[in-house]
Amino acid sequence: MVRAYTRKEYIRKIPGSRIVQYDMGNLSEEFPVKVSLAVKDPAHLSHNSLEAARIASNRFMQRRAGRMGYHLKIRVYPHHIVRENPMATGAGADRVQNGMRKSFGKSVSSEAVVKKNQRVLTIDTTKKNFLDAKESLRRASMKLPVSCKIVVDKGEELVK
Repeated sequence: MVRAYTRKEYIRKIPGSRIVQYDMGNLSEEFPVKVSLAVKDPAHLSHNSLEAARIASNRFMQRRAGRMGYHLKIRVYPHHIVRENPMATGAGADRVQNGMRKSFGKSVSSEAVVKKNQRVLTIDTTKKNFLDAKESLRRASMKLPVSCKIVVDKGEELVK
């Protein structure tokens, strides 16, 4: 299946992604617990909402576990380019604007197209920081426009 508006070489102006980093925390250590944030329904996640979720989750984990106590990874990339047909405003706009005639739109942002149960964020951490990782992902889910669930991928026997 070919997705619309992902071939960047054919699109002229593409706004840059707001996502600053995809990997944060301790990138070298192996952690025993892996917790992920999965979406419940198919959705389009904008680069703004992904960055807001990253900031909320990363800030909480940094305060609780320290800089080296976790590894946070964003697992989706905003490939899909969103187009919008901007309407003219102000005096005389009705004489300038054509409405939706021949409208194609200008690219305004990018978004990640995610499927049902796809993992968006993953935190690797220690057994001690497991509850903090869950709370961190809960806070990140508030920034996303779709309902999410927290899934324990690795270390269920350590946590129980």
